[in-house]
Amino acid sequence: MLSATFKVHPAAAAHQRHSVCPPPQFRAPIGTAMPTRRLSGAMLSIRNAVASQSVESITAAPRTLTFPILVNSCTGKMGKAVAEAAVSAGLQLVPVSFSAMEVPGGKVNICNREIHIHDPSQSERILCSIVKDYPDLIVVDYTVPDAVNANAELYCKLGLPFVMGTTGGNRQLLNKSVHDANVYAVISPQMGKQVVAFLAAMEIMAEKFPGAFAGYKLEVMESHQATKLDISGTAKAVISCFQKLGVSFDMNEVNLVRDPQEQLAIVGVPEEHLSGHAFHNYHLTSPDDTVAFEFQHNVCGRSIYAEGTVDAAMFLHKKVQSGASKKLYDMIDVLREGNMR
Repeated sequence: MLSATFKVHPAAAAHQRHSVCPPPQFRAPIGTAMPTRRLSGAMLSIRNAVASQSVESITAAPRTLTFPILVNSCTGKMGKAVAEAAVSAGLQLVPVSFSAMEVPGGKVNICNREIHIHDPSQSERILCSIVKDYPDLIVVDYTVPDAVNANAELYCKLGLPFVMGTTGGNRQLLNKSVHDANVYAVISPQMGKQVVAFLAAMEIMAEKFPGAFAGYKLEVMESHQATKLDISGTAKAVISCFQKLGVSFDMNEVNLVRDPQEQLAIVGVPEEHLSGHAFHNYHLTSPDDTVAFEFQHNVCGRSIYAEGTVDAAMFLHKKVQSGASKKLYDMIDVLREGNMR
């Protein structure tokens, strides 16, 4: 039996192949209204906010490259992780972000920096002020799917280079907005560098060896936090590659594991990562059951995505500074560039 296993996180020890069984019944609210907030008082001075920060209080890596970066939105788990990774990389975190979520005092603390949170309705007015203070600004977007296109149109209107890590929205319109505005951007639904490299390898294999796995049976299990109700976009991309390789498989056959107890007992997800993980297992079996291939990538936490996003921002900054003719990029472009941390 041949076995190929790909692991992304050391916390996920190798475990026996999971049998694919019908996913447990799972129900959760489809939509929850997000509380909105309006800040009282005059708009905070960006210059004063920056001046009040203590640079010495921040522990950062040696600064081989630095530039201002604004993370929208720092109130979300992914946005906060990116902001922390940016500071660790030595980038200048702009102390402003946008969110409709209610936060105590209208600000959050990230790496000993106070990030002032403003309602999205104020974003254009405040961003106009920020652009004047930070001419080399790169914006990173981790908001919500419904805000993707409106946010991108605003960044394009203001000529702001941006990294779109938020999934969803109208992706065709998103790309068109960037193209029409001639603005620099990195757009990718998957920011994990190693996962992107794995996907790229799968796509190359599917292109070079179509039908190589004809007749093989495919079993897919993917486990994510309970709040994720749909099939992972990464899983869909990998399955698409297997289909090109000759495997017959229906997306409805994917075993979606969302029950925490099953994730602990069967999948092997560490308890501390039940609220944020991505475990994928793809098992191929030959028609006569004498050969098996297993592909597995397990991610605990959000650091892999945060680090990849910061690399994408650094990549984009270099392209802007060099005046590159190409403006729209994805994570494959970032990987091809090399020299990542």
